Amino acid sequence: MTSGVTAVPASAPVPALLVIDMQQALVAIAHRASGTVAAIASLQARARAAGAPVVFAQQQDEELEPGTDGWRIVSELAPAPGEPVVPKAAPDSFLDTELDAVLRARGVTEVVVTGFATEICVESTARQALSRGYDVVLVADGHTTSVRPDGSGPYAAPEASIAHHNEIYRNLRFPGRRVRVLRAAETDFGGGAPARSRPW
Repeated sequence: MTSGVTAVPASAPVPALLVIDMQQALVAIAHRASGTVAAIASLQARARAAGAPVVFAQQQDEELEPGTDGWRIVSELAPAPGEPVVPKAAPDSFLDTELDAVLRARGVTEVVVTGFATEICVESTARQALSRGYDVVLVADGHTTSVRPDGSGPYAAPEASIAHHNEIYRNLRFPGRRVRVLRAAETDFGGGAPARSRPW
């Protein structure tokens, strides 16, 4: 006898969108800021429509003092009422914060990682998510780094750094974890199979 309800496979992921440090002072110095904000905004809309958690990590330190304009999350990505905002003081959004507890309380098994900055808070948080047992989706066009002149100084140019980290995660293997790199348009919050990842 059928009930008319389609069973969800036990292995279906329970995703949450994680938005890291998309604060006014940081977005102001970000490479490809408007495109990254737009990509994350589209993910927020789809996550909310699917009932998936949207969680924010928000840096606070001597340069980003709570309550100041620069500390605030940009208006285009403002948390909706009831969405958790986790304060942090280190690149790793899990370190000495409530992030792990917030995700586990919502039954999350897969973290969709976005935000600023690619090589620092995004990278540190994505690795820690894997070490803590979560699957990870790194959104290829949903993370960015600071503007810096190409070819000057010790850092890679922004586009090269973003592409480099996308490629690392595209080939990263963690036993028992699923690691994917997807564009924002390919990322699914409904538990179904997303579109196949393509080179970025």
